[in-house]
Amino acid sequence: MPSRKELANAIRVLSMDAVQKANSGHPGAPMGMADIAEVLWNDYLKHNPTNPKWPNRDRFVLSNGHGSMLLYSLLHLTGYQVTIDDLKNFRQWHSKTPGHPEYNYTPGVETTTGPLGQGITNAVGMAIAEKSLAAQFNRPNHSIIDHRTFAFLGDGCMMEGISHEACSLAGTLGLGKLIAFYDDNGISIDGEVEGWFTDNTPGRFAAYGWHVIENVNGHDAEAVKQALDDALSHIDKPTLICCKTIIGWGSPNKQGKEECHGAPLGESEIALVRKTIGWESPAFVIPEAIYQEWDAKAKGAKLETEWNTKFAAYKKAHPDLAAELMRRINGELPAHFTEKADTFISSVDAKREKIATRKASQNALNGYGPLLPEFMGGSADLAGSNLTLWSACKSVKEHPEGNYIHYGVREFGMSAIMNGIALHGGFIPYGATFLVFSDYARNAIRMAALMKIRAIHIFTHDSIGLGEDGPTHQPIEHVASLRLIPNVFVWRPCDAVETAVAWKTAISRQDGPTCLILSRQNLPHNTRTVEQLELIERGGYTLLDCEGSPKAIIIATGSEIELAVGAAQKLKEKGQAVRVISMPCAEVFEAQNAAYRESVLPAKITARVAIEAGVTDGWVKYVGLTGKVIGMNRFGESAPAGTLFKEFGFTIDNVIKTVESVL
Repeated sequence: MPSRKELANAIRVLSMDAVQKANSGHPGAPMGMADIAEVLWNDYLKHNPTNPKWPNRDRFVLSNGHGSMLLYSLLHLTGYQVTIDDLKNFRQWHSKTPGHPEYNYTPGVETTTGPLGQGITNAVGMAIAEKSLAAQFNRPNHSIIDHRTFAFLGDGCMMEGISHEACSLAGTLGLGKLIAFYDDNGISIDGEVEGWFTDNTPGRFAAYGWHVIENVNGHDAEAVKQALDDALSHIDKPTLICCKTIIGWGSPNKQGKEECHGAPLGESEIALVRKTIGWESPAFVIPEAIYQEWDAKAKGAKLETEWNTKFAAYKKAHPDLAAELMRRINGELPAHFTEKADTFISSVDAKREKIATRKASQNALNGYGPLLPEFMGGSADLAGSNLTLWSACKSVKEHPEGNYIHYGVREFGMSAIMNGIALHGGFIPYGATFLVFSDYARNAIRMAALMKIRAIHIFTHDSIGLGEDGPTHQPIEHVASLRLIPNVFVWRPCDAVETAVAWKTAISRQDGPTCLILSRQNLPHNTRTVEQLELIERGGYTLLDCEGSPKAIIIATGSEIELAVGAAQKLKEKGQAVRVISMPCAEVFEAQNAAYRESVLPAKITARVAIEAGVTDGWVKYVGLTGKVIGMNRFGESAPAGTLFKEFGFTIDNVIKTVESVL
């Protein structure tokens, strides 16, 4: 029977050989963490390689995602659909083993990692989701949701600010089923971290409210087991296991040095590693005895079968709860959601309210919230301004079964935690801050777009319209920058009706994140026909038309629609035929067929003006080189909103003048 060290060495040789074959990658972390991974995956991790989506599996997150060959080796050895040929194709075109782990690309990968600190933050989100879902659905004698979240992270993750945000909140929330392993090897790309990272990390996590286990020998399996047993006994707080390891363990000339962090070891050094650790098999050959010891398929199937038996008893005792749980785990919206949402939209249209779209968003939450028990909301310390609380909100801090997270001033952490909640399943997460602070959240939004997961971002105070807080808080480039991220839908509604539609589409969308860009100031209701109401979901539509063919087209979003409509009406009085296009979501409009886009924006009409209180470059594709854009290409000023709009040219008179200049 193979020893533990031999089982761990299988990870080491697969990792170093795959990196060598690719001539690219990071062998150091997999070789250094192999012993820890062997203990966790063979003795503790609850998973089923034949069903990577088994709902009650433990989640494993490799936050230091550059060490991806550690995870790919584990998946291969334990029996997932990751073959030896997949390992040979590490980092190659369309292989299952990309340079960093990617969600929905490789079976068994729970989240896309690599941007350091985000993996552990996703893990915090997963642990929140598990705790809340368990509180909502478990019943006496029926613990259906009962699993843990394990994460590996290194010095880089510890240095990134997002890990401070997320781990602080994790301690506050008492996430007792979250266990993190800190790979304390003292090395990053630039060398020994003593020159730039001397934090008392155990002390910091203890201050956060974590249970901390210090100075664990990460190459001693028994020490790792003792630490894990200790961690599992603390159910009221998350645990950090601080493991002292040697990066590149087994490499006689490169272990413990930055040389093995992000480059192949080289053929001669690999030969020395084999000799040093006593590994006689050639590259990509694993002895059958080691494969058999690693194989987790039978154990995983047994675990899932046992859970299925428990779930059958749960279903018999609580049939409605069981059906609802599976609906949410499968990501299905409630029956008749679309019809009920449309009824709500019609009711909003009938009210004809002049309100801020941030308030319209809160109204939408109260309209859709009772239909969606899977809502998990939150705000980065701005609930009173973002208006994210609705009538049935309950804080998860006081009520584990709750549906609202007070994130504190943690915009980046909030956004990556939302990703973890979405990845776990069972919830639709939304979170909010001011639009200007979307910069802090941007990389987490990008990761949601890359993973194609549903996360809804509410960004209020969307322009110079927020007024006196001045240019530090007035977003200028932010809407355009969010539109630049592939697979992000950016909705900037012009009134309560478009806001309700934007929420409906964000909820219904399951293949990426949505950003809702909302105003502080009140915006007037726009009159629409039934057909126009239906067309809002197409991202862009004719809001106000003229008799016959228009001579000019005005395109606008959000608060600037009021200017476009006012200008078009006055131009009509002057005998000019002008069409107003509301473009609340350019990404959705671009996805429409060519015939529809042409019907809204006929190519022959080149006299075009776009209006948006933000940078202008993105609108050139709609107005062309002969059209004009009324926007902001400089920072704002501190003054009342009305003054700012006037001074920066957001007036009906300026719109009229601009339209006349392109006719």
